[in-house]
Formats: sequence, C-alpha cells, structure tokens
Amino acid sequence: MNLYSSYCELCPRKCGADRAAGQRGDCGATDQLRVARAALHFWEEPPVSGWRGSGTVFFSHCPLRCVYCQNYEISSGGAGQAITTERLAEIFLELQDQGAHNINLVTATQYVPAVAAALRLVRPESLHIPVIFNTSGYELPYTLHRLDGLVDGYLFDVRYSSPELARRYSRAEDYPQVAVKALEAAVEQVGPYTVASPGRRRAGSARPTHELEIDAQYPGTSRSTRPTHELEINAKYPGAPGRRALQDTIGYNSSSYRQNSGAQDPAEVVELMTSGVIIRQLLLPVPGGLDDSLQILRSTFARYGNTVCYSLMNQYTPMPQTAQRYPELARPVTEADYSALVDAALELGVTHSFMQEGGAVSESFIPPFDNTGV
Repeated sequence: MNLYSSYCELCPRKCGADRAAGQRGDCGATDQLRVARAALHFWEEPPVSGWRGSGTVFFSHCPLRCVYCQNYEISSGGAGQAITTERLAEIFLELQDQGAHNINLVTATQYVPAVAAALRLVRPESLHIPVIFNTSGYELPYTLHRLDGLVDGYLFDVRYSSPELARRYSRAEDYPQVAVKALEAAVEQVGPYTVASPGRRRAGSARPTHELEIDAQYPGTSRSTRPTHELEINAKYPGAPGRRALQDTIGYNSSSYRQNSGAQDPAEVVELMTSGVIIRQLLLPVPGGLDDSLQILRSTFARYGNTVCYSLMNQYTPMPQTAQRYPELARPVTEADYSALVDAALELGVTHSFMQEGGAVSESFIPPFDNTGV
C-alpha cells in the first residue's frame, strides 16, 4: 500500500508533488523511505543521550534544507538507502536491543506516514522506550497530529523569529509563524517536559530497570570493570566538547554531564527524558543573529515558562558549501554573543535548560552517514 498522497502537503511548503507516483517533492523525497544511519548517538542533551546513547535514525532529505546544515550529506546530498516500513520497525527494535535510552527520529517529517506505520507495528507490544521526534520546527500541526500516541517527546528547533533571516538561510519566510503553531501542537500533544530516575521503570513499561539491563549485558562484572561509552567515544573523538545544565534546580549534576559521552555510569545520570519538549536554539554568527535568538528565547519563555526545557547551542559549525555565497556564515559564534544569550536565560528564570561549554564547534558532532545500522 502506498502511504503517500498524490498531492503532498506534509510540510509547510505544500509543494503538491505526486509522491504516490514517485515524484520528488521540494524536500527531495519520493515514495521511497530512505535512511542514512541508525545507531547509538551521544551528542544530544544529557537526558536524551544518557550513558548508553540515543537510538538515532537519520532520515534522508529535509523540508527546510538550511544553507548552513551540518548534515548536508543527507539533507541535500542524497546519502541514504531505501528501506521498507517493516525494516524501519525492525531498526527500532534493534536499537532498543543495543541498549538505547530512546528512539530518536531525525528529520522525519517527509516520511511521517511511513514512520507512523512502522511505530504502530511495534508499539506498545515490543518497543518500550520513549520515542522522540527530532525536528527543524518547520512543521504543520496536521502532520504532527498523525504522530499522536506514537511519540513521547520532541527535540524541537526554533531557528528564526525574523522572516528575513528565515528567507535568506532557509528559503522559508513563513518559518516564524509556522514554527509557533507547530510548537503549540507539539507541547499540547506530549505535555510538559518530564524526566525520570534511571533506576525506575517507565510508567506502563514491562522493561526492567536500567541497572538490571546492564547486569544482564555484562554478567559477573562489577561496575568498575564494565566497558564504558566514555572510553569508546574519547578514543574516537578526543577532546570533543560537552554540554552542561544551566542551573541545578532540577537535580542535574552539571559538573558531570558531558555531551560527548553522556554520563556513562548510571550513578551519575540523575534523570532521563520520558516525555515533553526540548526547545533548541542554535545561535547563528550573522548580523542580527543574537537579537533573533533573544527574541525566540523571550517569546517562548513567555508562552511556556519552565514547562519545556531550553537548549542553548553555540555549536554552529561553518560548512565549506556556505562560505563563498554566505561569507557571514564562515565563522563560529563569538563567546560574547553566546554569553549574552545564556545571561538572558538566567535573568528570565529559566531552570529546565542546557548550555554548551567550551568550543562546541566541531565536525565530530557529525556522524558518518554510511548506512550504518540500515
């Protein structure tokens, strides 16, 4: 059965492509479901990556396709492999078996019909970990409603409050108003940001506690002798930077949370995300970029307060394909601009939040899109 419409309106561009017949939409996708990577990922916010990693599925193509995209290989470059809906469901279960704390769907908007169908094959009988929809924020409430009851949380980028910046860097002058409506739909769907102790069972889940899972994976070993992702990640990405909590009011141990490895020991992980929304703000090094980010922060906090979590990111990485046409994007953000954004969050009273420490500009955040796990 073909899951796609003869007039595609899944994203705000409403390009009308006949994807049921295999026509390519403005996003680049056809009727074929394409995935470029499915593996444990350690570069998300600590309650998402935890110590075992987030079970991240990177989908090919993208409705927004920002000119500075660090995942350019898959958003615009065509990397990825065609798979069936049934195979996608198998991938979810394989990631769960690898110990993933959650399933993390990266830029899946253009495939929502197939993603929803795959999730229905495995939830709730077989897939017992949270499902997180990782989005650019350029969404239609109608499309997000198709995920109701299937996803538990959102990693929700809010890129622009300025139509001019949205037009220049994403060809989406309507982005600000579109993202506002989509964020409202996401928060309404999954509720307030919620975390749980890793020692507790998730409500309604038959899964054993995380400690029992680790005991089963490494029988007869003490915690000190079990292999840790810290060693694996440090060996692969030496010196990669981290992310820590802005404030300690929700129980995070800000000194031990490191984005490059998570906190590899269950004793160090206080809580893991189970539902709700993390709003991500990527500060851009462009004229007006700081003012735009400050406007996003103030308006979202005025609307949602601390019912959501805020992730303030300085990890913008200049990409080779942007420097010639957009010279203002050829440098990282300044420490002064990022500090001003963090200070504004503190002054507003933001408590559920994360910042990135050190020089977070690094291509080590970008995994190889080599069809691993596909």
